[in-house]
Amino acid sequence: MSVSVFQTKEVQDLLKAASNLDAGNGNARFQQIVHRLLGDLFKAIDDLDITPDEVWAGVNYLNKLGQDGEAALLAAGLGLEKYLDIRMDAEDKAVGLDGGTPRTIEGPLYVAGAPVRDSVSRIDVNPDPDAGPLIIHGTVTGVDGKPVADAIVECWHANSKGFYSHFDPTGAQTEFNLRGAVKTGADGRYEFRTLMPVGYGCPPHGATQQLLNVLGRHGNRPAHVHFFVTSDNARKLTTQFNIEGDPLIWDDFAYATREELIPHVVEKTGGTALGLKADTYKDIEFNFTLTPLVQGKDNQIVQRLRASAAA
Repeated sequence: MSVSVFQTKEVQDLLKAASNLDAGNGNARFQQIVHRLLGDLFKAIDDLDITPDEVWAGVNYLNKLGQDGEAALLAAGLGLEKYLDIRMDAEDKAVGLDGGTPRTIEGPLYVAGAPVRDSVSRIDVNPDPDAGPLIIHGTVTGVDGKPVADAIVECWHANSKGFYSHFDPTGAQTEFNLRGAVKTGADGRYEFRTLMPVGYGCPPHGATQQLLNVLGRHGNRPAHVHFFVTSDNARKLTTQFNIEGDPLIWDDFAYATREELIPHVVEKTGGTALGLKADTYKDIEFNFTLTPLVQGKDNQIVQRLRASAAA
């Protein structure tokens, strides 16, 4: 039978002691957050009559999640990263910011340190016989429509097996394959010459997929391409687009799809003259609109642990 002890003085004192709330030492903000989250957990145990067996199963799961290094992946899969985007969208609306390219989740697979080239970068370092050539290009502008010079556009995506360089379990990719950055000129234009990505799934035996299996959910993403776009006089943009036609566009386990982030894919010829692996290639035009600083500050900078390497 369920019992309720959450509101007792003993439990409330325990919460304050465990979080060291109002102790006058330690980090007050951290104490506040731990007190609230621990309190929510204690109350959930009461309300849902969570058993000791279930609690320890959860603790063991957290151990596996850490061992697998999948906490950031799970954050995407449970909608936490999407929720942060929803809050930032609401904050923009509250201060009257409008007109920029929609943000969407960063995901856990960015690597800092990709080589920066002027205007155009070819990023298919490794051959991939199962992927056709792709050119991604467009213009970076402000909300006034004027080109943004000296913006840095960073791009990263998976190969035809759904793996990212630096995280490829097969070891088949060299560093910064399918990763790169370009600096825009006065015309604000950028271009990446690359290969068509495919979608990917969570590691089948990892902690994230284990939890999704219990929830009855899949752990797959549609084919997509990630971007950071930064400029000294605008807010950082974190976004990605999905490849048109992918059947999982509206069934993305990470909830990253937005209507404005599904550009049209065009087939063109002339790739041989551009140094591509075939004359026929896919072409995607995707333009970025950056939004202005808020009171002179970029409130889109998110501090999180990211991989880095020297190009």
